[in-house]
Amino acid sequence: MAGAKVYVVDRVVTRPGRAREFVDAYLAEYAPGARERGMTLEQVLVSPPVWFDDESNTVTVTWALDGADAWWRMTLRGRPDPALGRWWTRMDELVVERSRSMASAAADVDGLSDV
Repeated sequence: MAGAKVYVVDRVVTRPGRAREFVDAYLAEYAPGARERGMTLEQVLVSPPVWFDDESNTVTVTWALDGADAWWRMTLRGRPDPALGRWWTRMDELVVERSRSMASAAADVDGLSDV
């Protein structure tokens, strides 16, 4: 479906006092490879909006891809790349938990599902 976006949402709960360090590492080390895989960074949100020294923050990063084909290309390039797994393993000291989800605008779901 032309014009439909697929969003990739990374949600990361950081260890207390480590959110800023995680965001810096994510943007410097993870983001360049994501861009090479066709992802466009939409936003990086930190919740609550304060850098805690003694509490966890939740970092939510949203990436956009131009449709289902771009999502598949990104996925097929990223899954076999062992460097991604190694990067996340290095982040274990900064991260309590993480998840990734995919989404699109409700109006685009039918078109994206028609493959």
